[in-house]
Amino acid sequence: MHKGFIQTAALLGALSIILGAFGAHALKEIFTADLLQVFETAVRYQMYHAFALLAIGILYKEFSNKQIKLAGSFFITGVILFSGSLYALCFIEYQHLSSLLWIGAITPLGGLCFIIGWLLLFAGTVKKRLVSAP
Repeated sequence: MHKGFIQTAALLGALSIILGAFGAHALKEIFTADLLQVFETAVRYQMYHAFALLAIGILYKEFSNKQIKLAGSFFITGVILFSGSLYALCFIEYQHLSSLLWIGAITPLGGLCFIIGWLLLFAGTVKKRLVSAP
């Protein structure tokens, strides 16, 4: 078990629920349908990766290797870059701050972190199997 990943997963999950409720109630009145869709995408991916991070925290007991630990770190970084940049973009668009739209270039980096995290999770579990095989 990796306590830090489990605690971070719990906080990211709680924040997903808070932001999702905020989006569904408060932002529904002020955001366009397109902006709400972007906001909901950020919340959804944050929650998906909160669950993934929770799984990594639990799996770490059985698969305690560098790849698993890196996978967790990449998931956290992905949430910050992917979901964080989408949240920021929503408010930038809402406030018509076109000089800050470059923040959208960060989103794909967060997506790449998610992909790397999933591949590291795969590699970390394969490595354990190969080492344990008779």
